[in-house]
Amino acid sequence: MVDARVLVIVEVRFRRNERFGSGLESITRAKQQRLTKAARHLLMRYPKFSSWPCRFDVVSVSKRNCHARLDWIQGAF
Repeated sequence: MVDARVLVIVEVRFRRNERFGSGLESITRAKQQRLTKAARHLLMRYPKFSSWPCRFDVVSVSKRNCHARLDWIQGAF
């Protein structure tokens, strides 16, 4: 995603319930490292973005009863 000349890598997590934690809690250090590695690969493949600032956002969607809850953390890591 592009937000005013900032390249934004967005990780979206969905949870039917929070029995094993929220979607936000599921972004472990290992997952952050994999996303960083994927972003490096993206920048090598599309060099036009290599000079742009980059940020990592996390969107967590969880279901509670019949309602969905969405949490968007900009600049999560």
